[in-house]
Amino acid sequence: MKNIMLVCSAGMSTSLLVSKMLAAAKKRDLEINIYAVSESEAGKNLDRVDVLLLGPQVRYLLGKMEKRVADRGIPVAVIDSINYGTMNGEAVLDQALKLMGN
Repeated sequence: MKNIMLVCSAGMSTSLLVSKMLAAAKKRDLEINIYAVSESEAGKNLDRVDVLLLGPQVRYLLGKMEKRVADRGIPVAVIDSINYGTMNGEAVLDQALKLMGN
């Protein structure tokens, strides 16, 4: 099972997006674990991540997170602001799948 981790300031604003992404994955019959954590919790969860998506509000972490996971081959990207703002779970799921090579 693949694991997608979303990171935001406090881990709260992404909870609705996680729900929408899980619904999109279920509709596609994909078995994917998707969860959100705060910026401070991100480092503790890197050992069980296949892709790491950052909320637009923490885009400043991109370089730092890329360095932290470079040796693990974990793709890192910032979620598109429009898809984040509209809570477009389908589009964000597509972004994560593309990063994983699916």
